[in-house]
Amino acid sequence: MRYVNQLPYVTKEENHVTIPMSDGVRLSARIWRPTASDQDPVPAVLEYIPYRKNDLTSARDAIHHPYIAGHGYACVRVDIRGTGESEGVLRDEYLEQEQRDAEEVLAWLADQPWCDGNTGMMGISWGAFAALQVAARQPPGLRAIAIASFTDDRYADDMHYMGGAMLSDNLAEAGTMFAYATCPPDPALVGDRWRPMWQERLEGTRPWVLEWLRHQHRDAYWQHASLCEDYQALRCPVLASSGWADGYSNAVTRLLGNVDVPRKGLIGPWSHKLPHLGEPGPAIGYLQEVVRWWDHWLKGVDNGIMDGPMLSAWMQESVPPSTSYEERPGRWVGEPAWPSPHVRQVAHPLRDRTVVLPPGPHTGQEPAQMPPARVHTVQSPLSVGQFAGKWASYNAPPDLPYDQREEDGGSLVFDTPPLTERMEILGAPSVELEVSSSRPVAQVAARLSDVAPDGRATRVTYGVLNLTCRDGKETSERLEPGRRYRATLQLNGVAQAFPPGHRIRLSLSTSYWPLAWPAPEPVLLTVYEEGCALHLPVRPADEPDNLPPSPFGEPEGCEPPAVTRLSESEERWEVSRDLIHYRSALDIVKDRGLNRYEENGIEVGLRACERYTCVADDFGSVSGESAWTMKFRREGWDVRVETRTVLTSDKEDFTVSATLDGYEGDRRVFSRTWNEKVPREAL
Repeated sequence: MRYVNQLPYVTKEENHVTIPMSDGVRLSARIWRPTASDQDPVPAVLEYIPYRKNDLTSARDAIHHPYIAGHGYACVRVDIRGTGESEGVLRDEYLEQEQRDAEEVLAWLADQPWCDGNTGMMGISWGAFAALQVAARQPPGLRAIAIASFTDDRYADDMHYMGGAMLSDNLAEAGTMFAYATCPPDPALVGDRWRPMWQERLEGTRPWVLEWLRHQHRDAYWQHASLCEDYQALRCPVLASSGWADGYSNAVTRLLGNVDVPRKGLIGPWSHKLPHLGEPGPAIGYLQEVVRWWDHWLKGVDNGIMDGPMLSAWMQESVPPSTSYEERPGRWVGEPAWPSPHVRQVAHPLRDRTVVLPPGPHTGQEPAQMPPARVHTVQSPLSVGQFAGKWASYNAPPDLPYDQREEDGGSLVFDTPPLTERMEILGAPSVELEVSSSRPVAQVAARLSDVAPDGRATRVTYGVLNLTCRDGKETSERLEPGRRYRATLQLNGVAQAFPPGHRIRLSLSTSYWPLAWPAPEPVLLTVYEEGCALHLPVRPADEPDNLPPSPFGEPEGCEPPAVTRLSESEERWEVSRDLIHYRSALDIVKDRGLNRYEENGIEVGLRACERYTCVADDFGSVSGESAWTMKFRREGWDVRVETRTVLTSDKEDFTVSATLDGYEGDRRVFSRTWNEKVPREAL
């Protein structure tokens, strides 16, 4: 990244401004704005998240907020109620209270003498969710949003219930927020109030996973703040981005295809990162694009930001399997609209364990008689999924899927013949299935892989479907064992090139642990080829790119303040198998070490551990654990929070066991435990 020190506007910063809410709670904001805004008001841009502006996001915030402010904006970074130095308790994600608070913050900003009344919202992940959800409420003065790594569907396209199947990230993210929601404010900013504010958080927080488990179907809980329930509610322009390695790759194209506002989409090769910090690379000059976006929609500058394609996407080249990539080779392609007139859904029947390619250039074959349809069965071991990687890659520790050959050993596999010409896909593949199940509750996972001539298999995309949710209904319907059902399994969107000599592989499995929580008991799935097909969104390889080779500038931003590492970090992603007791485990460690933020002197340590285990193929043995330790200290102040959540299940129930402990020095000042059961509802 190129650090920029000279910007069009000289700025100033206020690191703890309190914004009053109508119920008396005050939210804490950090504000960067031009010094000239005291006399010449400017538009305001809000980022609204729960991740602690004074320490944990301070270095990241200092890259983009001063940069945008230096182009003539008031950039405002607010900690959500109950986090950082904001008062109150954060009880769950995306609640009505959270959105009302955001509307009040926007109104407060518009009313400040340094703001001209025009506002925007931006962010990644929670910040992008917040921006989209608040924009759908159409608050006055909100003119546009710029969002990255988001969803419009909180139930089926977030970390909760993919295709109606519960993701293990349902536990992992709940564990993350169990820790973040119970951290103390900094006494350097709030004074002696830090202890009662912290005590209120400790007493008012409970494991979020309990609430998420109580809503196993798409009900009013998930429909709230999901734009997919009413796309017409969005009435302001949106710049939407994500990455193919992220868990949120689908929302960009879905948004482009469903909303009726000025919109632009951008999908790179990235994991869960902002595009100017994108990993795997190449990262791009995203902040320059964001400034142009704000200049046009908040200042009325005619700068051509809406020219060119509606969607810019990184067409990924074939690569060997790896859990991490520094860069993904490829090129940018542009589409004038979405759905694109250049992309055609092509059906490939499944016959005799083969993905049948249409006659033509990819096979070099003339039309031939279709192979006979056969019947197959598959009952996958719980080991299928251990190389699946993370639902949403953060690229730290390395968390992308590894070589799929071992996964394929427990799967039903269909291969194309070797391709004779290059094939490119752009969009969401799907699998049309005709199946019967030996049990009333079953799931099926589908993986699409790029198989090299040497046999190495790189997963390109995947999807999971709870077959009791096969009709996309609000509730599930149990299967009648032995009865044949039709279902469509949607895979995540992707842009991928398959070179000549490679095969395209479709792999079907009845479990995908630990990425997805398994069905209550093992399932024998019968697959009837006559009703099965793989649908690929084919973009002709000779279609023009409709973009120059390098349409975006080099990443740039402001230089972040110094952070001094006081202890070593640790990263682990370790699969182990005990062949005496048949116990398998995935252990994940993300330890940032202890770091001092030199800007304000606070020292922060963060260690997160996840563990997923099972014994042989005992579906009642699966267990997930999320444990966090967060430390905060400065002279005369030393506190830490420790959380642990364990999720297990049997045929009837999920069981949650959780602990929360707060310490001042070595003295435990708070402790609470939970042991609760939640009935399984066709999961």
